[in-house]
Amino acid sequence: MFESRQGRQFWSGFIPLLFFLMSKHQILLTNDDGIQSPGLWAAAEALSSLGFVTVAAPRDQSSGTGRSLPLTSDGIIRPEIVSVDGKDWTVYAVGGTPAQAVQHGILEIMPRRPDLVVSGINYGENVGTGVTISGTVGAAIEAAAMGIPALAISLETEQHHHLSYSTEVDFSTTAYFSVYFARLLLERRFPKDVALLKVDVPSDATPQTPWQVTRVAPQRYYEPLRPKRKAWDVPEKVGYHRVEILDQEQEGSDVYVLRARRLVSVTPISLDLTSRVDFVELDRLMRS
Repeated sequence: MFESRQGRQFWSGFIPLLFFLMSKHQILLTNDDGIQSPGLWAAAEALSSLGFVTVAAPRDQSSGTGRSLPLTSDGIIRPEIVSVDGKDWTVYAVGGTPAQAVQHGILEIMPRRPDLVVSGINYGENVGTGVTISGTVGAAIEAAAMGIPALAISLETEQHHHLSYSTEVDFSTTAYFSVYFARLLLERRFPKDVALLKVDVPSDATPQTPWQVTRVAPQRYYEPLRPKRKAWDVPEKVGYHRVEILDQEQEGSDVYVLRARRLVSVTPISLDLTSRVDFVELDRLMRS
């Protein structure tokens, strides 16, 4: 078949580029704060030292969406150009939740399945029983359910920063830990029951801050607040505030390590939600 000189020049340049991209670690980066979040871009810049980073994140603020896959999402993907540290990145704004951004990133956007999915850096810690609410954690769970190692990383911040794109928040230390744990997930073979790592970094941490393996605290960290309105037909959302006194705070939990010890909490998460109860004892209880 006839091929023009321009065609040969295109393929001679494209094929080496394709092989280069395929040979590097492929990392999919997402979040739940949205495509414009400074936390996302701090992670993107840092993770680029490990491989080729593809950013596919929700078009809109999507905190608190968990692993939801709502039918109301439009699924529209819009490439955008974002400048990060003087460099232009082509990124993908997805009309959907963080978990849906992961799906579109893996199934449509990336040239091949990623070696790792990173979700974050989130404005605000994700600890205690609220981890199932977190869109940051939900995105990582979706990746893990698709068989891909995943990291969900969050930075402890004041509540007024949670839904902001505040530039007052310093993500540099958390970006360091993003790379640290991403490298471990890329290079080490983790036990089968470790589907993803959930990392929470204290606000006063430095790259020298020690980290500790933790478990999810079986308690609420954020307490819902009754809406302040006079009638139910007035639009109003349920608010929340951080519980300052945690009577059941257990040593070794993500809450205790983050709040009391001021260490980086690293929680291995399993996709197996089955209770660890003795089945024989439970069966006897239900049949007696």
